[in-house]
Amino acid sequence: MSTTVSKTTVSKTTASKISTPSTTTHRTALITGASAGIGAAFARHLAAEGYALLLVARRAERLQELAAELTAQHGVRCDVLAADLNDPAAPAAIMAFAEREGIAIDVLINNAGLSGKSSFAGTPWPQLAAEIQLMVTAVTELCHRVLPGMRARGWGRIINLSSLAAFSPPGASLLYTGIKSYVLGMSQSLDMELKPQGIHVTALCPGFTRSEFHDTMGTRDAADKLPGLLWQEADEVVREGWAAVMKGKPVCVPGLVNKLVASSVRPLPVALQYHLGNRLNPFKES
Repeated sequence: MSTTVSKTTVSKTTASKISTPSTTTHRTALITGASAGIGAAFARHLAAEGYALLLVARRAERLQELAAELTAQHGVRCDVLAADLNDPAAPAAIMAFAEREGIAIDVLINNAGLSGKSSFAGTPWPQLAAEIQLMVTAVTELCHRVLPGMRARGWGRIINLSSLAAFSPPGASLLYTGIKSYVLGMSQSLDMELKPQGIHVTALCPGFTRSEFHDTMGTRDAADKLPGLLWQEADEVVREGWAAVMKGKPVCVPGLVNKLVASSVRPLPVALQYHLGNRLNPFKES
């Protein structure tokens, strides 16, 4: 199956479904950036818990391989959608596909991301715009688009991938720190609004995680020079993140070292900032 993402571009969305009969939670998780790293680790973790999956990334072949693996191991339904979230039309196309296939999204894992590595002034605007589209606009739009169904069912879980960088001083030239700070704040604001309706939202803020991220960004040599103490495996990040959202924690900084780093650069504890923001907001609807 192939669906055009946008009438103004030549990009396309490729979809397929792999499924076998199984006993599942009867809930479905949409995972972006699911072809590798933290996204693939989330897919494996949730499939093991019986969730059906809608896996989204650019690489159709990698998604197909992962879907086949998870269906064989856990007997869960896996739908695959190859889409580029740099395209402004992609979030709507994802949700349109889910509606056509009768897929109700109960869990959203906004994982897809990248980081620029050149100066702001020296980077062409289309490249910067794509970075913002991928990690700000698409993340926010997908949250907004899954909420009607979650609210109607009275249950939902959303994990937005922020970063330990959101707690750090801004890096010269990089949009990444500002973007991840937005994701951190936005996720907490949504959790304040939605938790009374049975919907938990968590900003997952990992530090250095072993994945293909640094290979894709061309920063592998620099990353390999960092002490091993600073690194986590993707499945460790996922376990902590999933436990956090199920417990209703609005922020998760996985790993002891990362927690120490985050607490050392912020004057107030994250939990206290959350409660102050929730209680002292003069614009909050009564």
